[in-house]
Amino acid sequence: MPDNISEIAADLVETAAAFYARGWMLGTSGNLSAVAGRDPLRLAITPSGADKGALQANQIILIDNRGQALAGAGKPSDECPLHILVAEARNAGAVFHTHSVWSTMLSDRFAGDGGLTIAGYEMLKGLAGVKTHEHREWLPILENSQDMPALADRIAEKLVQYPGAHGFLLQRHRLYTWGNDLIQAKRHVEILEFLLEILARTEAGFHC
Repeated sequence: MPDNISEIAADLVETAAAFYARGWMLGTSGNLSAVAGRDPLRLAITPSGADKGALQANQIILIDNRGQALAGAGKPSDECPLHILVAEARNAGAVFHTHSVWSTMLSDRFAGDGGLTIAGYEMLKGLAGVKTHEHREWLPILENSQDMPALADRIAEKLVQYPGAHGFLLQRHRLYTWGNDLIQAKRHVEILEFLLEILARTEAGFHC
């Protein structure tokens, strides 16, 4: 077991509770992971079917780079191949998958465009590497699938095609984003969920 697994598990539980309170991970929706080791890759990840508002540290599962459980009693999230992919492709220290009303609405509204652009908002400067509100953030949108290997292949193509993207959406599903560590990944969720809510409310005619 990695020496840092207890600390990571506690951080994931705290983050899940905070996201649940914000309405971003209601019920059993969403999943969170953090890198516990890099060589070989080891991920601490939330279990499948867990209530994110009542998650406990002993429910966090340690998996390898094939998604096989190494420690923990539950079943790893079905979407662990996507977490592994992003952790490796982006060298991310944490991968967060939230499920807000706003991201779900927009993932369907703009699915035909293949993605959506967010531009001109000061909050964009909270994303890693962004220095100005004039930044144009493109969030790819992919059709959701229960075939995780096939979905992972399509996501891998998008990550190569859009190396500057800080996240992506799955249609009628939710947001994926990541960061160098848990703190940065949490900030990216907060920034992108804020911006997606602004866009969704504007689309619906409720101007802020």
